[in-house]
Amino acid sequence: MKRVVVLGSTGSVGRQTLDIVRAHPERFQVVGLSAGSNVDLLAQQIDEFEPQVFAIADEAAGDEFLARDRRLRSACAGLGATALCDVARVRADIVVNALLGYAGLEPTLAALEAGTDVALSNKETLVVAGALVRHAADATGARILPVDSEHSAILQCLRAGERREVRRLILTASGGPFRTHSREEMRRITRQEALRHPTWSMGAKITVDSATLMNKGLEVLEAHWLFDVEFDRIDILVHPESIVHSLVEFDDGSVIAQLGLPDMRLPIWYALHAPARPEASFATLDLAAVGRLHFESLDHERFPCVALAIGAGRRGGVYPAILNAANEVAVAAFLDERLRYLDIPDLIDTVLKEAGAPAPARLDHGAIRDADAWAREVATRHILQGCPTGDPPC
Repeated sequence: MKRVVVLGSTGSVGRQTLDIVRAHPERFQVVGLSAGSNVDLLAQQIDEFEPQVFAIADEAAGDEFLARDRRLRSACAGLGATALCDVARVRADIVVNALLGYAGLEPTLAALEAGTDVALSNKETLVVAGALVRHAADATGARILPVDSEHSAILQCLRAGERREVRRLILTASGGPFRTHSREEMRRITRQEALRHPTWSMGAKITVDSATLMNKGLEVLEAHWLFDVEFDRIDILVHPESIVHSLVEFDDGSVIAQLGLPDMRLPIWYALHAPARPEASFATLDLAAVGRLHFESLDHERFPCVALAIGAGRRGGVYPAILNAANEVAVAAFLDERLRYLDIPDLIDTVLKEAGAPAPARLDHGAIRDADAWAREVATRHILQGCPTGDPPC
């Protein structure tokens, strides 16, 4: 029986993780849960799984929740960001971090420092603080097990050879809903169009990141820290069917790929059991039914977010944190219809250029927090003043 904490239990990955737990009660016991503001769903999950402890990130929603159901006060670790870390430190075998954005960093570190394996869906954790996260894992021997389908695929493919024999990692990308759009067509993209992903069902923020392909840039940074591979040896290949989830090329020219249906439960299942492969009840891949698989190069001119992310990763220091914060602000503004689709990369580029100064020699929590706050302030100021392209109104 594996003791599991699910952070972000009311989101897409969190709900799918609990689907697995529900289907296999003989394998898993939920000992901790956390939610943002969806307290109604959290209440249902608490009733069903009876965790030892839970937390609510949104303090206003949490106050209302506890006032409504006082019997749950004894199991509540608290409200706000600090409480998420308290849940992450509960004695468990694995913490599934399905939190959204920068908020996932501190709970990841808390779990790793407690010596608990982390099934990581929150890519921003490694993007903004890869060195700190790796140090925390190495210090306790806790494992970081990727939940992203691409990184899960690479983890599986790497078992085909020695790490020293790896020539390059190849991340696949569906290309998103605008893979064939011209630059002119992209000027008219709406919020509703950006939220219609062709193959995956995800939360709003990551769906927009998939539309701009910022998610693929962030995944390059994530792969760099997960697998200790230089940026020059990480490539991106567009694959619209999302059947080949990623590939690893070895020195002898062999390319090992992991294939599967576009179902997030598969990488979650692998993260919960790795390196074992117990039988699962998911639908299996029928390649004859798929028929054909297509691959093409990434068009960096139409999707500039990828280069922005990799550039920030190469510069290192606090630049990935600045990139991530600017992107979170830009995507939120786009979802609120205060920013246009093409303004997203323009705003991120503007904030990165305004940072200007060289990366600090030493990266610590304080530097990351300061950079995150600075970037959010600068990005917000540019939105309030007008679009970064200079064409008001946003």
